[in-house]
Amino acid sequence: MIFTNRSRRWPAPHPCVLYRGQTPVVGLHTFRLARLPYWGLTPVLYAIALSILIATPAAAQDPHAGHASAPPQVSWSWSWDAKVFFGLNYQLREFTDFHEVESQNWLMGSGTRPAGAGRIGLNAMLSFEPFTVQALGSPQVFQTGETYQQAPLIDYQHPHDLYMSLGGTYERTVRGARTFLEIDAVGSPAIGPPVFMHRPSAAENPSSSLSHHMLDSSHITPGVVTVGAERAGVKLEGSWFQGLEPDEDRTDIDFGMLDSWALRGTWQRGPWTAQVSGAQLTKPEWVEPFYDMARLTASIAYTRSDGRVAALVAWGQNREFHGNLDGYLFEATLRPRARHAWYTRAELVTKDILGAGGRHPRGFDHFHPLSRVGAFTAGYVYDVAVSRAGRFGLGGDATVYYVAENLKANYGSPASFHVFLRYQPKRPSAHTMH
Repeated sequence: MIFTNRSRRWPAPHPCVLYRGQTPVVGLHTFRLARLPYWGLTPVLYAIALSILIATPAAAQDPHAGHASAPPQVSWSWSWDAKVFFGLNYQLREFTDFHEVESQNWLMGSGTRPAGAGRIGLNAMLSFEPFTVQALGSPQVFQTGETYQQAPLIDYQHPHDLYMSLGGTYERTVRGARTFLEIDAVGSPAIGPPVFMHRPSAAENPSSSLSHHMLDSSHITPGVVTVGAERAGVKLEGSWFQGLEPDEDRTDIDFGMLDSWALRGTWQRGPWTAQVSGAQLTKPEWVEPFYDMARLTASIAYTRSDGRVAALVAWGQNREFHGNLDGYLFEATLRPRARHAWYTRAELVTKDILGAGGRHPRGFDHFHPLSRVGAFTAGYVYDVAVSRAGRFGLGGDATVYYVAENLKANYGSPASFHVFLRYQPKRPSAHTMH
């Protein structure tokens, strides 16, 4: 039997398996777009192409360019940032231990320039984890989310997709309020706090949180349109996006219908930021193709202006057909001196581990025993070399766990350890180009 899903052909359902273990375009006066198949995202692609055309420097369009009376050219401001972790991941478990040499990494670039009464921006973010982390994922006790070989991942964090972000924005001030429109081929809808790799409170931690899929896992969503307004530290925004999670091919973009929505309110004053958000996700999980999910989140973050102290408290909940899965998270980073960083994370999360299985046919349902688990992590990073090339750090961490009663026979008293090298630019690099 063959299942067809967005032009993909899937083999028959896998039996229940439990894993443990830019250059700017100048001088274009006319253009044609190739005929694109309609996946519900074609308007997004057209809009991105239009944004690039809007970005064409004014002088290239001006027949009087080069004359003494011509206005000065408008400049692009470009910036980039990156982070690379490379090291040993060791997971101590009952019956079987797991260890991998792997690299978590991401590279970001963005550009902005004036456009009429507002500004436009382009952004991209890449990760080479499809090539530096095994296809099964990075071993992580109690981690869940997405699939491998059509079975749900358990005790593994999936590699991030090659294209983590790709899109454009337009913003304009209207009656004292900053209004904005963001259109992404791949992006993050208005749900949850910033994703963990962008949070100062988690800047030195190579691992995602166990509550990742209850808070910020939608940061790699193919097809996102977001509109919003911000004034006096208060921001309201809404998104329309594709609900289905990315598939197991980590090097493509999984275009699909924009069938889900999210709303978020954010308040910021000084070092404090708070947000509340909610989303309705249409059929987000491949193994549960006939069920929708609601997600609620709230968080408060404190980030000192000098970067020496950053902390976050967050709550997230997935309301699924077989029960509510919630997660509570605290994390912090402390930099007592320029080269020293301490970080910590504490979590209490409800997981569906014992009831996870393969792709369910329509109308099929079964009991899902839920498990409440916890984790506490403490880590340290020392910058052994700081130069114009960047900051090179040596770090490590250890994690101990609280194990639910119904998991003790399988997990015993697990623990996790990381030893790694970390690279990041000394500061985000920026330059201006005409």
